[in-house]
Amino acid sequence: MKQRTFKPEGAVLGNTSKSGSAAGSPRRTSVSALRERPQAQVLIIGGGINGVGTFRDLALQGVDVALVERGDYCQGASGASSHMIHGGIRYLENGEFRLVQESVVERNRLLKIAPHYVKPLQTTIPIFSTFSGILSAPTRFLTHKRGKPKERGAFLIKLGLSMYDFFSRDGGSVPRHQFLGKEKALTELPRLHPGIKYAATYFDASVHNPERLTLDVLQDGEKAGSASSLPGGSARASNYVAMVSTDSPAGQAGAVLLRDELTGEEFSFQADVIVNATGAWVDLTNEAMGAASRFMGGTKGSHIVLDHPELLAACGGREIFFEHTDGRIVLIYPMGDRVLVGTTDVEADMAQDAVCTDAEIDYFFDLVGHVFPSIKVERDHIVYSFAGVRPLPRHDDTQPGFVSRDYRIERSGPKPSGAAPAGDLTAAGGKAAVVLSLVGGKWTTFRALAEHLSNDVLRELGMDRKVSTAELAIGGGLDFPDSEDGIQDWIKKHMASGFDADRVNGLLTRYGTRAEDVMAYLAAGEDRKLRSTNELSVRELEFMAANEQIGHLVDVLIRRTSLAFRGLVTGELLNEVAEVLAMHLGWDSAKRQAEIQHAQEVLRRFHGVTVHSLVA
Repeated sequence: MKQRTFKPEGAVLGNTSKSGSAAGSPRRTSVSALRERPQAQVLIIGGGINGVGTFRDLALQGVDVALVERGDYCQGASGASSHMIHGGIRYLENGEFRLVQESVVERNRLLKIAPHYVKPLQTTIPIFSTFSGILSAPTRFLTHKRGKPKERGAFLIKLGLSMYDFFSRDGGSVPRHQFLGKEKALTELPRLHPGIKYAATYFDASVHNPERLTLDVLQDGEKAGSASSLPGGSARASNYVAMVSTDSPAGQAGAVLLRDELTGEEFSFQADVIVNATGAWVDLTNEAMGAASRFMGGTKGSHIVLDHPELLAACGGREIFFEHTDGRIVLIYPMGDRVLVGTTDVEADMAQDAVCTDAEIDYFFDLVGHVFPSIKVERDHIVYSFAGVRPLPRHDDTQPGFVSRDYRIERSGPKPSGAAPAGDLTAAGGKAAVVLSLVGGKWTTFRALAEHLSNDVLRELGMDRKVSTAELAIGGGLDFPDSEDGIQDWIKKHMASGFDADRVNGLLTRYGTRAEDVMAYLAAGEDRKLRSTNELSVRELEFMAANEQIGHLVDVLIRRTSLAFRGLVTGELLNEVAEVLAMHLGWDSAKRQAEIQHAQEVLRRFHGVTVHSLVA
């Protein structure tokens, strides 16, 4: 029986059928690679950072692996993060010492293997009391139940940061924490609330473009599988392909049914091991595969992005990380010339869109006033908002902030005797498929999680690990300059190719050292910058269309660039980008106009941005 599926924000446009294509949508090579060889050792469902990280790891081990994502890569929770790569100092209060240790190790590691996107982040905690929270902390630590929040004072924060430094001692490249009294703290950050008693400063890291880092990881996996003699290579991935159900055509009983969300075409696909990495949707995905599970209990986190020079200056280039009066941990920090404010932690209704609400915006304004009382923030300062559902485990009456951020892997499949429980899938060889469901997971630990999950898959396949990813550079992080002077030298060197400094810097920021390949592509033909922005050119859009699986216009605005995040999308930009993409993606005029309308709807509905289109 076919199960229901759940639409992503990039829903199907135009008329579709099971066997036909939507008007103006040619068949994609990424989907063709799956259709023409509809089986693999492993099928990963879910193209967030954890699914993509596992795809890369398995491809490097020589596994025949396929990945499908019903929307765009990094579209769900992975793209709605706080843009932090951090050890999780607050997880110490949960007693999650293993997770904190793994997180700080992985934070330090990502600073080395992905330096093009992961950068050190100086973080300051304003503190308003000395001993507050000491009496309530043991109860909160032991029970994790709901109750009246107590502010954490300097004593508890000092203890936590000392433990944090201890976990960071091996392989660390960041300084230890510092404590300042009120006078020195206000000298460094004069716009902080004058009622503070102390300020504690430590270092974590940020990821300024998580969507492109996810794409880099994916392309590493595809490259690793490209040398295989198998048709299409041994590592194939496609976005906008949904797992529909276990219902499949006659003669292929038990295979999952996949659907191209851009054309409506459906086809069967078989694998020995299925990895369910769909985040907060894990239970729903298992249901669609005919197996019941009750693993998930995600919470919603929302953020706003502000164009507010006064607040940007007040942050002094640092993240301000603190506890609000209700006990929630929140943050304010610069992202380029914008300020990111977040995050909420509320129960998620999976039947509703994850969007930032008016109540959450009011909450953000209140927290900014709590830390910077002399700075006024209004709705006109918001250029973008976003929300996602964290893939947390079911947690009953545990406070959302205390729900474990660690991960686990749930296995279903053949029993040791070989008898398959009801609801199992049948793999290509006639035996029941193993399903590994990922519960939990966070950005910082994606590489270690992928290694763990891949080891479980390798064990199921009877294979050994060939390559460690612990020290393996990711994508454009390979040979990335290790200092600001090195970056400037890299820019000067590549200006010799005829690009000005701003253009080279923009490409290096977007692609890391892979910018060399992009610049070679741009130089190989006639090119011009777009009229609507200096940050993109006609041939760069052509490069994206040819190499980065663009499914919708909005993919370029939100996930291949940061134009939407920074509030730089205009009607002129929508029309111009759609016009260029149409030439390379086979969009006719009706499809092009539908894409413009779709982008407007996504930006309005999910990100609070209204863009009025020009006449196409």
